[in-house]
Amino acid sequence: MLGQIIALYEHRVFIEGVILGINSYDQWGVELGKELATALGPVMTGKVSSDLANTKDPSTQQLVEQLR
Repeated sequence: MLGQIIALYEHRVFIEGVILGINSYDQWGVELGKELATALGPVMTGKVSSDLANTKDPSTQQLVEQLR
């Protein structure tokens, strides 16, 4: 029953977006995450020094250090 309610809500939001001309799947946060991950990929593999990671915010710097 809960799954049906969630599916109905998602469908309603999608239809509202279609009516208003909003692309429900255009998520700028996802795109930003992809850009950040692409930039940090070489840092994580060791191909580039960690100086690039130091230009990011403190939480990103800490995560990079933990994962290394």
